[in-house]
Amino acid sequence: MTQNKLYTLAFVLDAGRILLGMKKRGFGAGRWNGFGGKVDPGESIEAAAKRELFEECNLTAKNLGHVGILKFEFVGEPRIMEVHVFKTSSYEGSVQESEEMRPQWFQTDQIPFPDMWPDDDLWFPMLLNNEKFEGYFKFEGHDKILDYTLKKL
Repeated sequence: MTQNKLYTLAFVLDAGRILLGMKKRGFGAGRWNGFGGKVDPGESIEAAAKRELFEECNLTAKNLGHVGILKFEFVGEPRIMEVHVFKTSSYEGSVQESEEMRPQWFQTDQIPFPDMWPDDDLWFPMLLNNEKFEGYFKFEGHDKILDYTLKKL
C-alpha cells in the first residue's frame, strides 16, 4: 500500500468574506481555490499550511484552525492526495499576487463554485459554518466525481 501524499489547503475568512486564489499554473490551473500545497519532508502539516499561504498570497497566519481532512483518489493515480484543510481570520500582511496565485476576496454568499473543483460546493458549507469535516472523493479526470463520502466530525 503506497502512503498518502500530504497537502495543505488554507482559507482566510474576514468579515463575511473569503480569500480565494486563481491558480495560474500547475495542478488545478484555471480554478479558484484556497492556498496550499505539498508538505515538505520534516515539515509539520501546520507549518506547511502557513508557508504556502505566505508564498502564494503574502499573508502570515497568526493562528490556523485545522477544520478538515479531504482524501482525493484520481483514477489511474497510485497515491491518494490527503489534504488537510485549515482556516484563519487572524493574519498579518497585505494580499499580493504571486507567480502561482491571483488572490481575490469574495463575499461568502458569492463564492464562484462553477470555476472551482467540483467537490468544493459539497464541503464548503461546513467550512463556512465552523464545522469540522472529513471526506473522500474519487475522481475520473479533474471534472467528474465517481464516488464520495462526507461527514461532520
